[in-house]
Amino acid sequence: MRTCREEFNLLKNQLQHAVNKQLSKEQLTNLEHYQNQLHIQLINIHDLKQAVKAHDRRINFESTETTGKIADETYADHEKLFEEYQSLKSSLEDLRGEFGNFITGLQ
Repeated sequence: MRTCREEFNLLKNQLQHAVNKQLSKEQLTNLEHYQNQLHIQLINIHDLKQAVKAHDRRINFESTETTGKIADETYADHEKLFEEYQSLKSSLEDLRGEFGNFITGLQ
């Protein structure tokens, strides 16, 4: 998650450099779209990272305080977090590709 956050912050910086160029109305609209998407995805990365940390604390608590017995609900939450991670990863890959095409088109 940390690597994704760093990468998307770099993409945000690339976008800031694109602002310095003369852009058409359509390009400005796309630029705003990617600005919003990068911001949203950075929030999603942060939120998932926090959820994983909370889940890890819960597992550590359950494994030490309940003689190693992890609740079924915790296992279900684990699966849910993994699915959220997979979904976010897919969304980030899609956005990365679309954004790369946009930036390439500006050059």
